[in-house]
Amino acid sequence: MKKWLFMLLTVILGFGLAGCSDSDTTSGNTKDEKVEITYGFWDKKQVPAIEEIITLFNEKNPNIKVKTELTPYGQYFQKLETAATGGALPDVMWMNGAHVEQYAEGKVILPLSELAKEDNFSLENYPESLIDLYTVNGKVYGIPKDFDTTGLWYNKKIFDEAGVPYPDETWDWAKLKEVAAKLTNKDKGIWGYAATMGNQGGYYDFIWQNGGYIISEDGKSVGFDQPEAIEALKYNISFIKEGLSPTQAQMTETAASELFASGKVAMMFDGPWMVPEYKQNPDLDVAVVPKGKQRAVAIHGLSNVIAANTKHKDAAWKFVQFLGSKEAAEVFAKTGTVIPAYNGTQEAWIQAVPTLNLQAYIDGVEYSVPLPSVKSTGEIWQYEIDVLKKAWSEEESVEEAVKELTKKANEALSKK
Repeated sequence: MKKWLFMLLTVILGFGLAGCSDSDTTSGNTKDEKVEITYGFWDKKQVPAIEEIITLFNEKNPNIKVKTELTPYGQYFQKLETAATGGALPDVMWMNGAHVEQYAEGKVILPLSELAKEDNFSLENYPESLIDLYTVNGKVYGIPKDFDTTGLWYNKKIFDEAGVPYPDETWDWAKLKEVAAKLTNKDKGIWGYAATMGNQGGYYDFIWQNGGYIISEDGKSVGFDQPEAIEALKYNISFIKEGLSPTQAQMTETAASELFASGKVAMMFDGPWMVPEYKQNPDLDVAVVPKGKQRAVAIHGLSNVIAANTKHKDAAWKFVQFLGSKEAAEVFAKTGTVIPAYNGTQEAWIQAVPTLNLQAYIDGVEYSVPLPSVKSTGEIWQYEIDVLKKAWSEEESVEEAVKELTKKANEALSKK
């Protein structure tokens, strides 16, 4: 989000909050008064679990009605920007690590540390790395909801028909390429692997596996133009060049996940958020990702945050506490929707879909790398999309693309 936008948001919210009395910001909190709060999120696959959680919440809080607002991820943060300037943000909403610093410093979301302290709401119920991810200038702004790593999904039927053993922990980059070549069948319209252009669960993992980095430790530069990153990106794109993966245009027209689910792709990297969909197909399973020079996968997690200009702060905080409870985590766990962040509920998530090797995602935590999170992460991600698609579509060489990307990303980092 650009600097001018946050200056504007700060002014708008500053005037808005200054004009509200305590009763305004916490209205709807008397025992008998009914209020309605909105809950914004982006994943339609999680709707059944969310609706069940809201039902459980209403059993304990009948005077608080929760209205859901589902927005596709591609439009989610753009919609939040528009809503923030118009004072129409959802009371409670999903937040990711890439945007939390921007929204916190822009005073768009409320710090929750003091609220948690006042209500003895323990932040130790979640992985420390997730609490750290949503801590800005010493204050916690989000209550962890879930976390995710990466797995190698594969189609057992395609493997069986080709007489190829399933993936396991011994696989490396060479093995992935070798098997992708064996499983590619142009006559049947089957590709061995989908080389998607996503960063999490995609080229970030490959760069880390090859000993590279995304953002330097001092936060002043990116590593896309370094030899390790260039080699990793070339390896990823080589599947497309060799005809082992759908092209970028084909994966834009039809999502790689759809091609995989329909049996047109034999293998692809994907996250646990796809379990609700993939579990419906008995031909699919998941293994740990292949290793490069070392093992590495991205780890990230979502949190629930509260809009700074909410008119129902207490009601919103009650709902956020319930969303962060063991009870809510168990709902997500039993539906296999996502890996719940609440400590001790991950095993229930694994057992929720015993037909899948979901342990692969938990194993990934051991060698996981936190998804980069700086104030300009969102801006850098957009540059990645705009620039790297030229390399994925073979309009430019990897070297040309990363030169442009590095220049733009480093300029974004320098603004901090």
